Amino acid sequence: MKHSCIALIPARSGSKRIKHKNIRELYGHPLLAYSIVSSLESNIFSKVIVSTDSKLYADVARYYGADVPFLRPSEFAQETSPDIEWISYTLQFLREKGELYDYFAILRPTSPFRKPETLKRAWNMILNNPNVDSLRAVEKTTHHPAKMWIVDKEKNRMKPVMENPHKKGILWHSLQYPSLPEVYMQNASLEIAKTRCVFEHHSISGEAIMPFFTKDDEGVDVNTEYDWYYAQRLIKEGKATLPKILHTPFTLDYESIK
Repeated sequence: MKHSCIALIPARSGSKRIKHKNIRELYGHPLLAYSIVSSLESNIFSKVIVSTDSKLYADVARYYGADVPFLRPSEFAQETSPDIEWISYTLQFLREKGELYDYFAILRPTSPFRKPETLKRAWNMILNNPNVDSLRAVEKTTHHPAKMWIVDKEKNRMKPVMENPHKKGILWHSLQYPSLPEVYMQNASLEIAKTRCVFEHHSISGEAIMPFFTKDDEGVDVNTEYDWYYAQRLIKEGKATLPKILHTPFTLDYESIK
């Protein structure tokens, strides 16, 4: 049985850390273009949709081959808007048009080094594991939550992120690092989930979540000016490669939108 999947690329216009980062030029093309092109070239998706609240972003997305069936309502395009809101809105919009999909993928523009091969690997993994609800990209991290704290600045107090004691009765933050389990941090590379997670449980991941371990440059996330500098350095040094784009670059006056 062949399963259908739709790619959802979120690109709201209100970025704070890097203004208009989703359409900022990276090696000749807007950042957004790399996620669109890799999605299309993977030949996995029935449709590639960009969810944006900006007409300019929509023009960029369509130029590189994505569909933009609507502009995202402002209430779902705020800095604190959870993913479930715009995803639920999008899938419901499509369902009302008679478009039903088995899976959806979230492909964030801030992960420009995600290749078509990366997507194919993830897609094959989830198809070969039909009992899982979703797959999420992760990478190993040395910053362990057992050593992290939540600070209440008003009261000048703090409490550990992992409050409950370890099974030995020892508080997590008191354990030595060799005693702590390995932990992995999610990155922006990709997420794939069954659409029923959204419609039946109002969740973008469900309960049975499988890890997708990113390799090399696949998990590099561009969210700050330092990230941008780091990404450019990786490319210059040959340590990272962007998906190839054959389009003539979208004509955009970057100075006018700053």
